[in-house]
Amino acid sequence: MSIRTERVSRMIQREVADLLQNEFHEASHSMLTITGVRMTKDLGIAYVHVSVLGEKPEQRDAAFKRLEALTVQVRQALAQRIRHQVRRIPELRFFLDDSQQHVARIEELFAQIHAGQVDEGGEADGSEAAPDAAQ
Repeated sequence: MSIRTERVSRMIQREVADLLQNEFHEASHSMLTITGVRMTKDLGIAYVHVSVLGEKPEQRDAAFKRLEALTVQVRQALAQRIRHQVRRIPELRFFLDDSQQHVARIEELFAQIHAGQVDEGGEADGSEAAPDAAQ
């Protein structure tokens, strides 16, 4: 990535995060975090990675669908903020970033392994692991 595309990516990440936190918070009904932005080389498309805080996958999917429905309004509000810094306002494409849920699941599994509560299939069995008879 060139310096210019990195700079524009960071600016769009900062501005979209601020917009979602302040102007579109009521519309999304959930806590959204912009985890990253990738730009095409011509700065025409911004791929915005969004993490949604929620207890259930259905809640996260519903919040993400509401965000996708607001894409045009978010782009228009973004245009008002960055119109003097870029020639063309990039098209926004949102992607759900569920890496936080994966990290939480892996940490949960490590905690269970540390406590000795995981069988070989990776599922918690609720009982202590039996000591190996060959020892």
